This record gives sequence, structure tokens and C-alpha cells, in this order.
Amino acid sequence: MKVVIATDCSPAADLVLAEATARPWPKDTSFSLINVVDLHRFAGVLALLEEGKAKLEQVGSAMKLSAEKLERAGHHCECKVIEGFPRKAVSQYGKEWRADLVMAGSRGHSAIARFLIGSVALGILRTAACSVEIVRSKAGKPAPSSHPMKILLATDDSDCSVGATNSVANRPWPAGTVFKVLSVEELTLPDGQMAGSSLASIYPHSLLEELISHAHDRAESAVKTATAILERAGKKVEAAHKMPVGDPRSLILDTAESCGVDLIVLASHGRRGLDRFLMGSVSEAVATYARCSVEVIRN
Repeated sequence: MKVVIATDCSPAADLVLAEATARPWPKDTSFSLINVVDLHRFAGVLALLEEGKAKLEQVGSAMKLSAEKLERAGHHCECKVIEGFPRKAVSQYGKEWRADLVMAGSRGHSAIARFLIGSVALGILRTAACSVEIVRSKAGKPAPSSHPMKILLATDDSDCSVGATNSVANRPWPAGTVFKVLSVEELTLPDGQMAGSSLASIYPHSLLEELISHAHDRAESAVKTATAILERAGKKVEAAHKMPVGDPRSLILDTAESCGVDLIVLASHGRRGLDRFLMGSVSEAVATYARCSVEVIRN
């Protein structure tokens, strides 16, 4: 497995490093620690340009210390300092290096901090060709992987979701880690209907019951499929108590919050860049507003 760790030597980046160092990984996993420095903002003023070059040297020294932590944990790690715009350069490097996963930190937990479109972590999520994990810690708690983890796996039984389930099932996790599988089915409104309209005013009662029943059946099938994959791989799975129907984004976030999970895992369904943002994808909404780490898996 090849993992890129995006760092800027900030506290958020230190958390990513701590998480990567504490977590068990497949045999022969290699890491690339990358820091993107935007020297273009220094261009035109010689003194500032020299300041930028000095910063590059400081960053390089800090990254070597970080790499040593991963190497002491038994992993091969290389360091790379490049010029460019972090939101795009990290994803481009990950593609060229043929990474399987990019790990990046989130700078804040507040609603405003998570909403800001300029977030580097979300920029990486939108543009990366591989899976992306946005690492967040719970207040006052150590890196999640230093203790047994609670992982919420959100699935809809699509090929993408089955692929995501196989991905996490085939990876090692800290001893005692427990998975909770959730599948949320969303009833689609007819064209022209307002999203806030009551379903009862749109569908006849008998049809509404049938639609909800079918949605529950689909969700139950998705949970059974994911649970079987995880259990075959020897993972501990907490039984699902309900198959909710509604807005997947809010229900995934509410479940993660109420269960106190450390990590949410879900699949990306293939949209890229601006298209994915404009469509309001479930994966991006969850990654933006979750209070815990989120991994979006691309197969």
C-alpha cells in the first residue's frame, strides 16, 4: 500500500502523522511525506523570495524528523518538498506516485472552518484520484489508532460501496476495533416537487408504505452484504438496529455523533471536481461536517 501524508508542519498535520504512526498497516506499506510550498506569492520581491527559500529549508528539516517517526515504527518513508498550490499539487503528486491513499489534516472543528471552500483538505478530496482520509481528533483525546477504534461504514450496496467495504476489510486495524454498518435509503421526490414537501402529500398512503418497505429492504440487503464481507475478514461488527430512510448526509452524521465513532468510511461514487461539489455529494458533505475522521474510498 502506498500512502501520501500531506503536511505543512502545523498541529493539524502533526495529528495526521501521529495517526499514521500509531495505525497498523498492510505489510510493505510505504509512505511519502509531502509539503507543498507556494513560492509564487513571494515572487516579485527579492527579500520575500529569499524568505521563501529559507522556509523551504526549515520545512525540509522538520519533515526529516517526521519521517524518522514513521521509520522507527517500521515503515519506509520518503520526503518531498514541492512548489505549487497545495489543493491541486498534493492530488497531482499522489496520482504520479500511484498512491492508494492520501491523508490530510483538517484545521478546525467549527461550522465556519468546515464550511470554507478554500480548505486544502477538501480541495484534495475533490481532486484526488485515490482514496482520501481527512484526519480529525476528538477534543482532549489522542490519535484514534492508539486505542481500539469505532468505525462507521456507510454503504448502499452499490459496486462502489462493496469495493469500499472490501478495502477496509482487507486492512489491519487496532486490536479491538468495532465496525458499525449503516445503510440509508433516500426516497426520490418526483420532478418539480419541493424538497421540503411532505411525502404524505406527494404519494398515496399505500404507495408510500410500499416505497418505504422497498427502501428498507434495499438498506437491509446492503447491511447484510457489508457485514458478511467484514466478518469473513475476521472483523468485529456491531449489529445494526435500524435501517433508516431519509437524507443520507444528515443520518450518517447523526449516527456518527451519537455512537461516538472515530472514523467514518464511505465510497465515492465517481464524480470529480466541480461536478461533485455542485451535485452536493454525500461523501463530501460528510467529510466537511463530521466531527471525526472521514475516509472517502475510490476504487
